[in-house]
Amino acid sequence: MSTFSAYHVHLIRGTLFSFANSMIWTAMMIYQVQIVGMTPLQLVLAGTTLEVTIFVCEIPTGIVADLYSRRLSSIIGFFMMGLSYLLQGGIATFGAIIAGHVLWGVGYTFTSGAYSAWLVDEVGQDQAGNAFVRGAQVEQLGAVFGVIGSMALGSIALQVPILLGGAIMLGSTVFLVFFMPETGFHPTPAPDRNTWQKMGDTFREGVRVIRRQPTLISIMAVGIFFGLYSEGWDRLWQAHLLTTFNLEGATGQPAIVWFGVMNIVTMGLGIAGAEVLRRHVKLNQPRSVTRAFFWLTAVMVGSIIAFGLAPSLLVALGLFFVFVLARTLIEPLLSTWTNQHIDSQVRATVLSMQSQTDAIGQTVGGPPLGLVGEMSLRAAFVASGLILSPALFILRRVRHSHNADSMVLEPAVEAAVE
Repeated sequence: MSTFSAYHVHLIRGTLFSFANSMIWTAMMIYQVQIVGMTPLQLVLAGTTLEVTIFVCEIPTGIVADLYSRRLSSIIGFFMMGLSYLLQGGIATFGAIIAGHVLWGVGYTFTSGAYSAWLVDEVGQDQAGNAFVRGAQVEQLGAVFGVIGSMALGSIALQVPILLGGAIMLGSTVFLVFFMPETGFHPTPAPDRNTWQKMGDTFREGVRVIRRQPTLISIMAVGIFFGLYSEGWDRLWQAHLLTTFNLEGATGQPAIVWFGVMNIVTMGLGIAGAEVLRRHVKLNQPRSVTRAFFWLTAVMVGSIIAFGLAPSLLVALGLFFVFVLARTLIEPLLSTWTNQHIDSQVRATVLSMQSQTDAIGQTVGGPPLGLVGEMSLRAAFVASGLILSPALFILRRVRHSHNADSMVLEPAVEAAVE
């Protein structure tokens, strides 16, 4: 029997994985360019490969998590993700990077719907919002130490933080094998397992759930726009600072040191911002969550466009911190918002479908934004912000529907009291 509660396992896993992931990704993009020698086109192709892998594997792995075990699905996924980093850091070739992205993508699909569904089932719907936000806080703390470690180890060799981070992820997976509980999930009985018909039934039920709830349709639509814009930011923001503003020349520091400092500042802001969010947003009320989600999205749209048009390095850095903070705070809100509208029986499947819409968006939106970036990095960020902006109209409509529901319910409640 596990000696840790699901809540504490969630916090421990989040801290360790965030530490390792931050250590890896502080060095990864520099490693791919300086050691592997990847061109901008290869960088985009690596991202596209990852998203195609997620698109192909997302639904099957989500259904498996609903039928067999969300705990097992999560453990398998986390193991594959750690192994992918050992492959990429151990073999400095474009082929190894592509293979690592495929391995990571498959592993991610095992965790994307299953892990959050596992947590909600174990801690309960009422406590899930607090768990997601508190988890985001400890992840930020773990990431700060990961950045510091990457800055120190990366100055020795860029491969070292990548390899060590992958090893930590594998070690953390062993911890989950022994201490991750699963008491709130009831798998499909043995006679019904291993049947494609059952998998099809579960998938169709997930589709029916989405079609019956307009809010879930809106969630999927928002996911498309978040996917469409994101590759433009994720693949190009470092290049924008390095080339448009000559970051290294202006600061006199190596890229890994400067980006590490930026990450630490961002994480500190994230920890404080998450606490403000936890205290002032009613995470168990969809109306409150939707309102916060809308305004954070608006901040993202405005700041990414302004980042592209920034006249100086100082202004660009300020807008960078604004954008990343808003994006960081949106992640736990999105998990909370989505789970508030899903039944437990199909939770992992619906969450996997949500991740798939994000993957579709990134696959479709990435290459065109990369082509725009070839001509002008500034234009690429303006385009990214414009692509994200339709999400505001969808969220505004959801907010209005919540307000209308509230106006209908309040008189009914008053009548019942009388």
